[in-house]
Amino acid sequence: MRLTIHHFAMVSVLALASVTAAGCGQQPAMQARDVEVGVVTLKAEPVTVSTSLSGRTAATAVAEVRPQVDGIVQSRLFAEGSLVRAGQPLYQIDQRLYKASLDTSQAQLENARADLYSAEAKARRYRTLGDSQAVSGQDMDETIAAARAAKAAVHQYQAATRSAQVNLGFTRVFAPIGGRIGRSSVTRGALVTASQTDAMATIQQLDPIFVDITQSSADLLRLRSALARGAMVPASTAVTLRLEDGTKYPAPGTIEFSEVNVDPEAGTVTIRARFPNPDGLLLPGMFVNVDAPQGVIQRGVLAPQQGISRDAKGNGTALVVDAQGKVEQRTVVTGQAVGSKWLITSGLKAGDRLIVEGTDKARVGARVKAVAAKLGD
Repeated sequence: MRLTIHHFAMVSVLALASVTAAGCGQQPAMQARDVEVGVVTLKAEPVTVSTSLSGRTAATAVAEVRPQVDGIVQSRLFAEGSLVRAGQPLYQIDQRLYKASLDTSQAQLENARADLYSAEAKARRYRTLGDSQAVSGQDMDETIAAARAAKAAVHQYQAATRSAQVNLGFTRVFAPIGGRIGRSSVTRGALVTASQTDAMATIQQLDPIFVDITQSSADLLRLRSALARGAMVPASTAVTLRLEDGTKYPAPGTIEFSEVNVDPEAGTVTIRARFPNPDGLLLPGMFVNVDAPQGVIQRGVLAPQQGISRDAKGNGTALVVDAQGKVEQRTVVTGQAVGSKWLITSGLKAGDRLIVEGTDKARVGARVKAVAAKLGD
């Protein structure tokens, strides 16, 4: 039987349709890929809770230099604003009057010693004569009494001589402590008195230096409550300081003590810290900020700040990857910032995989591919 041109055309069409159908059946269907997000696995670790407190610097020792005798200032023996050592001479007061007083006391002492020598010699002779009944008992008693009076006079003039020597020494005014001395309030030729209230100069010891810090009594009460219930343990006494311009002071300090009284007007407690100040960078009265550790949370959780966002009400939220690899949203409560991280109070725990990269692509309930994020310290 012969095939017509019509039959060949129908066979060609059917064959082409079969090939096309077979090709479409072998092509695999396209599958959607999981979104890749960067995560940080949270862990529990000791976290030091610190707070920034304001304070002012104060000298560790202050001595106001005052005269202890009256007189005219003859010379100033120091440079204003310089460092002085303890015992260094600072002023010279006219000593002529006090030198004359010392000479008088010494002369009176010598005269009293001569009288004592004569009285004691007479008493010895009378004792010898008394044994032979050559002198009366009354004369003997009077002679012995005179010798004792002469001895008392010697002691009296010895004391007067020492007093005159002390007053003569006071004509040179010495530094009672070492430190930096300020300006002099008296000049050469000025009259000073032992009873004056104005200081001749003031010396302040600046190395080390104190920083008096103020803390709210309410904050202190909360801290002590947390320590009492074991929520945290005491931190070290080391503190750091920032200057008025925000720069960090190079040397750390230590907490010395805390006042036992609360300021009734401000409701604050004063805490005193000690800082080394070898270069004299810190001066009394400067306003500074101190970062003081309050305590250590033994199992604290820190979360990178880029993993915590805020909703319209200001509540903290976070996205985590659960055990099934799906995105879960959490409401979190944050404490203070520790470096570039938040201290988590609630909402996250150790072992949670917090999403810190790709949060804009992650959808709640969707499956994602979690990879470890590389964050700087």
